[in-house]
Amino acid sequence: MNPSVNTAAHRSLAFGTKLKVTNRNNGRSVVVRVNDRGPFIRGRVLDLSRAAAQNIGMVSSGTAKVCYEVIS
Repeated sequence: MNPSVNTAAHRSLAFGTKLKVTNRNNGRSVVVRVNDRGPFIRGRVLDLSRAAAQNIGMVSSGTAKVCYEVIS
């Protein structure tokens, strides 16, 4: 996963799937492309690249409650 590109890891979605991810705390959204598998920590659904996390304001907290929807 490239930390400077808006990408994400998901356990089962097909590589190349685009997702709109929204931080539930502040309403900020980013579009990411699934290009990796994971996360492998119980309770987590997505791992975001640093660039994607920065775009939705969750770098300092490290984790956030998010909503996501498949857009293509």
